[in-house]
Amino acid sequence: MKVQRSRTLAAPPEAVWKVVSDPWTLPRWWPRTQRVEDVRPQGWTSVLASDRGKSLRADWTVTENVSGRCRTWEQELEGTPFERIFTRNAVSVAVSPASEDGSSEVVFTVDQTLRGWARLAPFLVRKAMRTQLDEALDGLTGIV
Repeated sequence: MKVQRSRTLAAPPEAVWKVVSDPWTLPRWWPRTQRVEDVRPQGWTSVLASDRGKSLRADWTVTENVSGRCRTWEQELEGTPFERIFTRNAVSVAVSPASEDGSSEVVFTVDQTLRGWARLAPFLVRKAMRTQLDEALDGLTGIV
């Protein structure tokens, strides 16, 4: 299942790329991210806030990186609570010039393969992903 959201931002592509390609900035714009740890070129760990106020760790691996244009990171699911919901969870971002005025087009895509009960209600998961991506775009808009 894929969910995609896009937005034109009033910032040059280079400025947007600087933010979206730096995991340390995620707490400023990615929903529920409290902090980021263990950042390395191949990936990082995000500490997420749950609905119940508990922290969840999510390890991510960069699977594609075309500097200045697109990046994909995939969640390491084995042995985590997320493993009960997904067999795959990947996020991609693409940044491109939107027009001559220096603005940028940002496209986020979440590509997930559901497992267990989540397969029975894909419309709920799809709605949650749209909401999460809209919140990410709102956060990104606020800092670039």
